Amino acid sequence: MQPRIGRIPSLTDLRTDSLAHLSADVAVPNYDRSELRPSIVHIGVGGFHRAHLATYVDELARSGNRDWSIVGAGILPGDAKMAEALGLQDHLYTLVTRGQDTATVQVMGSIVDYVHAHPDRTALIDRIADPRTQIVSMTVTEGGYPIHDSNGEYNPDSTNAGADSAFGTIARGLDRRRLTHGQPVTVLSCDNVLSNGTIAQTSTRGEAAAISADLVQWIDENVTFPNSMVDRITPATNDADRKWLIDSHQIDDRWPVMAEPFRQWVVEDNFAGDRLPLEEMDVIVTDDVEPYEHMKLRLLNAGHSCLCYLAALDGIELVDEAMADPHLGRYERAFLEQEAQTVVPAVSGIDLNDYVDSLIERFANPKIGDQISRLCLDGSAKFPKFLIPTIEAQLSAGGPVALSALALAGWCQYLTGVDLHGNPINLSADPRLDEAVGHATRSQQNPNDFLNFDAVFASIGESPVFQDAFAAALTGLRDNGLKATIDSLC
Repeated sequence: MQPRIGRIPSLTDLRTDSLAHLSADVAVPNYDRSELRPSIVHIGVGGFHRAHLATYVDELARSGNRDWSIVGAGILPGDAKMAEALGLQDHLYTLVTRGQDTATVQVMGSIVDYVHAHPDRTALIDRIADPRTQIVSMTVTEGGYPIHDSNGEYNPDSTNAGADSAFGTIARGLDRRRLTHGQPVTVLSCDNVLSNGTIAQTSTRGEAAAISADLVQWIDENVTFPNSMVDRITPATNDADRKWLIDSHQIDDRWPVMAEPFRQWVVEDNFAGDRLPLEEMDVIVTDDVEPYEHMKLRLLNAGHSCLCYLAALDGIELVDEAMADPHLGRYERAFLEQEAQTVVPAVSGIDLNDYVDSLIERFANPKIGDQISRLCLDGSAKFPKFLIPTIEAQLSAGGPVALSALALAGWCQYLTGVDLHGNPINLSADPRLDEAVGHATRSQQNPNDFLNFDAVFASIGESPVFQDAFAAALTGLRDNGLKATIDSLC
């Protein structure tokens, strides 16, 4: 459970029976949560889920629709903290939406239960099989899928594979569902992964094949895996956020969520069970999610990843502070406009120039307090999905790659564990951290040794054009510093 802030007089613990005591400017559920059908099981309840899918479901309930609510689930040991925090609050939590000039506070009621399925997965398997469940959704991060990055096929040797993995558990739940009542169901990925539904399908079928061929056939006939694109900047909650909520609204919430006002969800209209009432929701419904995915992954997500390691090397801790730096702010816009945007396919109804302008504004929002350290998580999983496709496209077209190379050089230098001022860096988690650090260490002798990191650079590491750009960027960072290197490029 998250640490509590010291209590003050008139402080309100967040519970169902305390909602009536909250101040009038706090929006509370206007519905009886006991009447909601627990129709969605969501694996991976973090800040993003509670600022995104859970908000859409909460709005449905506020509009009078009682058919949708969420049973949260966690399968990792660390998920016990979320289980305890939500359990002590009747699964309520506070969403604080911070714009440049305003902040709104809402108590969200769409999560009605939580299953911590560690080490025993039985309760989660039962929930997936429950005939009331219509959707099994997930946020398991970019690196949480048991597939080969090189070809998108199921990888049984992945650390994310096996009976007790997220997808192994989903497969066992679907098998229980098949054997009990056989009702169709939708599996819906909410992760920042290109073709996330297709990858979720590959992962689920791979795990199902280890159970039975009959299960694989049943999944093919009764389960759908819509692709989707999700977007909302949601920084990690810290004690300052909890204190702000106490000081401003006297709410003692163990794990509130902070988010920006912007929110977007693009969903393929492909549901096997009961269909979400998409027409009642602020959702873009399409038969082709891929253009939206390319736009978001290659601009927003790549923009974050390109900025964060360079900022960390300069000792900057917050995204808005990085954007306020004249060199980093100029670099970020130049990367987005000159290298990323120019190879993003056209998106129906979206002006890419306006989209880039909106990203700059969102990144610069000082009220969000988004952490550079959060963005530095899982570089080896993110760069192949967010940035490498842009580099591939530019190399194929004979276009520029120097700004992309600088971002990767920044990552390489970050992995040495020392910033450009000689201060130690507390390296963020990464599924291949030891391997990445090893390649970064070898780059001290030859910069391009870092490009032998095939898990990331297999498709571009042997390009002479990219090798030259990367070596120049890394040498520039080490010899001349961040600002001079940026000045030489944009």
